[in-house]
Amino acid sequence: MTDLIILNASILTMVPDHPRAEAIAITGQRISAIGSTAEITALAQPTTKVIDARGRTVLPGFIDSHVHLFQGSAELDFLPVGGLTDLAEVRLKVLDYATARPEEPLILGVGAFYDLFDAQDSSPRCLLDAILPDRPFALLAADLHTVWANTCALEKVGFLQGADMPEGSTVVMGDDGLANGVLLETGAFGPVLTLSRTGGRDMLGYVTGDNPDPAATTAEREADKALLVKGLKHVAAHGITALHNMDGNFYQLELLSELEAEGRLNVRVQVPMHLKNYDPLERLEEAAEMHAQYGGDKVWSGRVKMFMDGVLESRTALKSRPYPDTPDTQGEAVFNPDHFNEACRIADAMGLQISVHAVGDLAVSRVLDGYEYARKHNGIRDARHRIEHIEVISEADIDRMKTLNVVASMQPRHAAFAGFFEPPVPNTVLFDDECARAYAWQILRDHDIPLAFSTDWPVVPVDVMANIQCAVTPVDLGPSWSDQSQTLMDTLDSYTAVNAWMAYRENHHGSLKPGLAADLVMLDGNIASYAPHELSSLPIALTICDGAITFVDDEASGSIY
Repeated sequence: MTDLIILNASILTMVPDHPRAEAIAITGQRISAIGSTAEITALAQPTTKVIDARGRTVLPGFIDSHVHLFQGSAELDFLPVGGLTDLAEVRLKVLDYATARPEEPLILGVGAFYDLFDAQDSSPRCLLDAILPDRPFALLAADLHTVWANTCALEKVGFLQGADMPEGSTVVMGDDGLANGVLLETGAFGPVLTLSRTGGRDMLGYVTGDNPDPAATTAEREADKALLVKGLKHVAAHGITALHNMDGNFYQLELLSELEAEGRLNVRVQVPMHLKNYDPLERLEEAAEMHAQYGGDKVWSGRVKMFMDGVLESRTALKSRPYPDTPDTQGEAVFNPDHFNEACRIADAMGLQISVHAVGDLAVSRVLDGYEYARKHNGIRDARHRIEHIEVISEADIDRMKTLNVVASMQPRHAAFAGFFEPPVPNTVLFDDECARAYAWQILRDHDIPLAFSTDWPVVPVDVMANIQCAVTPVDLGPSWSDQSQTLMDTLDSYTAVNAWMAYRENHHGSLKPGLAADLVMLDGNIASYAPHELSSLPIALTICDGAITFVDDEASGSIY
């Protein structure tokens, strides 16, 4: 029995042999037929739901292959300060927020830009004290790699006098012998975030990869599930049907599995095991256990996540040369090379996929060293290991990525030429010659390196259409920067079929053909009629995951049914 049909659509199937169609039929959780409107109309029965697309574009459901779901969900309820570049504006928002929430244990602003603290005479700690001196107050950077905290917050966690940190994390000290408020990387800012109303549980998969200790109470678990449901609804409204989480622990897998059992999980989610640089390699047994316990169609694991460096803005991204404006640093190596190489060997031998955050060119090179080491010891297999971000890469490592069959997992809206973040001032974080190989989407594509696109929500909004626009219409930053603009179809492929393939799910979802999961998105218009610079204004009309409607735009619904 055909449950649902969509007629009169402009369908982009992402199947090379049959790239276009007009109509699609869904039976249960699967696509049962795809073809012309006449062919699919003939399958309708009295109980079949019929949707008239009226020429709208239908695609496979978007797969966001790099997100932090728990954090993104939590940030929907914290104080947004993204885009603000003046602390006076932040002050007004903070005071209003704090006044309305007298019991809030940590006033946390999220999405903060680094230039809030540029050219300031006082330390960030003192600047935040001037805004809110008597309650714990912190700002979390948009990139999730830095927190700025006031004196009260630093005292609460015992960091005002400084503290020993794991490699790659720093409590920055001031000339007065006290912490200046800048906390670099998870080891430094994780304790401050535990002061928040979530107890930091939303960040545990990112900060430590451990489970809550003490274990979450029943009330806390229910609150966390409600928070996740809110985030998942937000994601579905952007046409997304699958997520690859970039942090993880058993706790997240448990919560998501409970939501699935309760019929409240409307998006597929992969959750990795997060290995930290201070973890013994025996901890990788947790990754194997996650993989063994969680392998369903909607919640699964099978991947290890690691960090090799930080980010350019805080000068913690690991580069082969010192930073132009900070010649005493090349960034921070999170992992010791031998430790990292062995972690790659063990995870690869377990048949697990690996994804590693690497922004600087030396970080990318060291990740490739690890993948090469694993291949040398374990032999060649269809590993589909990933490098996340790749904001700068050397010519030699472009060739190595191809040789090692490594996937480039990149985020269009992160790029200097995306128009979302301000591009770097020349000769600050990048030399001119590095710009030509920065955010090298098309260079990597031209070398036949699989290219996956994603948002990194909540670093940037989980707005797929805005990210697609950034990929096809990059801003011209001048002759030092090479043109990395993408075709629309390549970009859509990198948000659907490639992302499914990357997670070994190409025979389950990611394209539209009979037998695959009924995961699709309908745009509220024909994408072919939109100019490239207008793509972000094309709304999502309908999202379907696993055969169930997970989002309908109220304004569009009257002309769909």
